[in-house]
Amino acid sequence: MRSRTAEWFECRIRYEKVMEDGLQKKVTENYVVDALSFSEAEERIIDEMSSYISGEFDVVDIKKAAYKEIFFSDSDMADKWYKAKLQFITIDEKSEKEKRSSVNYLVQAGSFNGAVKNIDEVMGGTMIDYVIFSVTETTLMDVFEYKKAANDKADDKPEYEQ
Repeated sequence: MRSRTAEWFECRIRYEKVMEDGLQKKVTENYVVDALSFSEAEERIIDEMSSYISGEFDVVDIKKAAYKEIFFSDSDMADKWYKAKLQFITIDEKSEKEKRSSVNYLVQAGSFNGAVKNIDEVMGGTMIDYVIFSVTETTLMDVFEYKKAANDKADDKPEYEQ
């Protein structure tokens, strides 16, 4: 397991997909890209998807993701994406009352139980008290992380990593 914090954007694309029976059907699929702005997110999803889709496609929606961190699985069976809402538990020193703050994550796993296991694996290495408030399967097809272009200098970092 590894986690990555970035500015994530959810992108919806619409295109004609050849189904298993050979017929073409108009489908809309959801993807996530790592980008700094809406325009960069659109450019990134177009670049990524043009190698997978042979015909035309439209980017029909782009929105900022409700999470900043994604937990990536190393397992080949992890083909689904789950949105997890965790509540971090702290104690207010003045009132001595328990305070909970919610944070959303995106988790890659092969099943619901696998998603919970992956959350526990990543969060177990922290000193933070937490409760898994909810885990729901998403309709996301894939996540595209930022990759340095081949023509970038090896020692140059992207602007937002400096």
